[in-house]
Amino acid sequence: MYRIGFDNNKYLKLQSEKIKERISQFGGKLYLEFGGKLFDDYHASRVLPGFEPDSKIRMLAELKDQAEIIIAVNSADIEKNKVRGDLGITYDLDVLRLIDAFRGFGLYVGSVVLTRYDSTSSVENFKNKLEALGIKVYKHYAINNYPYDVDYIVSDEGYGKNEYIETERSLVVVTAPGPGSGKMATCLSQIYHDHKKGVDAGYAKFETFPIWNIPLSHPVNVAYEAATADLNDINMIDPFHLEAYGTTAVNYNRDVEIFPVLRAMYEGIMGVCPYKSPTDMGVNMAGNCIFDDEAVRESANNEIIRRYYHALCQQRKGNACDEEINKIKLLMNQSGINAKERECIQAALDKAEATGAPAAAIELCDGRIVTGKTSSLLGASSAVLVNAIKEIAGIDKDIDIISHEVLEPVQKLKIENLGNHNPRLHTDEVLIALAITAATDETAKRAMNALKELKNAELHSSVILSPVDVATFRKLGVHLTCEPVYQTKKLFHG
Repeated sequence: MYRIGFDNNKYLKLQSEKIKERISQFGGKLYLEFGGKLFDDYHASRVLPGFEPDSKIRMLAELKDQAEIIIAVNSADIEKNKVRGDLGITYDLDVLRLIDAFRGFGLYVGSVVLTRYDSTSSVENFKNKLEALGIKVYKHYAINNYPYDVDYIVSDEGYGKNEYIETERSLVVVTAPGPGSGKMATCLSQIYHDHKKGVDAGYAKFETFPIWNIPLSHPVNVAYEAATADLNDINMIDPFHLEAYGTTAVNYNRDVEIFPVLRAMYEGIMGVCPYKSPTDMGVNMAGNCIFDDEAVRESANNEIIRRYYHALCQQRKGNACDEEINKIKLLMNQSGINAKERECIQAALDKAEATGAPAAAIELCDGRIVTGKTSSLLGASSAVLVNAIKEIAGIDKDIDIISHEVLEPVQKLKIENLGNHNPRLHTDEVLIALAITAATDETAKRAMNALKELKNAELHSSVILSPVDVATFRKLGVHLTCEPVYQTKKLFHG
């Protein structure tokens, strides 16, 4: 059963205040590296019920008069057409999407920096495209033996070779389409150049996970480790923080491993490092905004199970390895989590066994379980969607909420005009048919109004769903998992 356990308004207030403190700490100029997703942090909203996916950008929008954005993108990612797994678009297109999104919130995008710059045709074409759109572009170069040869890095041949990014405001947010884009190196390169120019500036990281001031074994932190199993991130107690302050703080292996190098770089640039631990570098007030720990733990445990099923499905598609799955299984065992705790899973499997065909089950936010089976008209995912909104709206299950006068022409269109072999309607087609029916039918209108109540519901399918159905449930805010089984034995699954 879904319960809110995180105070989003408090988070926005505390996080923005902490950023302002950091700006003052460094004499009025802060380069803030943004880890994770800025606009659509659905992982955070799933494990911290009450966290809004756009919380970070809303918080930044409150500081828009002080802030400007630098977007860093690795030239190698442009060259190899790297794709964002969640959005299905290449990094170069995502840079344009990010710029539009920032501008939509009234935020100023100052420039794009091409990190590890390599003058290939793809990179040059992208650079020319940005400049034609009026966007400033800067080049930062690969540095031999980075990040270990600190003396060389902090020199005119290292950071000094990079183009200096002209900035105007006190808060410079450095973000990127994805990991490995060179955000930290961009920040430190800027501080190197600023110091040579006599400008006081500092560096900090905007963090969300792991949450430093809750236990290492807390499900929220375990869920982060499950989410990054493909990166082999490992949560750990920050040894530098423990030594400096005598208190435990949670961080992760990459930040802990790189901290001595970062500290040496800072000392090479400024003469002294302002931080005693990698945890010190982070700006993360999320742990202070949890008010119902039991609700948060339940949500995080569900997310660990979802990550497990996602990895299984990715393996079935050839996109995940045994090590990733085994790591999540180990995390589940260590946390005492059993997939059967997510009630919609067993309900879907039971329905599939009883009907001998693909099935799905959804647990509504109030705990009610609704199932859907495959029929000649609807696939299981469409059926469970229709049944769920009927249940929410209090509509008898035997009442048709979509007019046959609408359904039949849609099926005919799919088969006779669009070349589909399967007349069953996908979830998006069902919703369009329902919306058309609702224009003249009060019962259908009630069902349409119930759609918003599906947000944060839990859904499981006995087979891997089509990309169309996956996208529809994501847009509705439904948390989906699937068995790692295809509905057919075909080799191509579009």
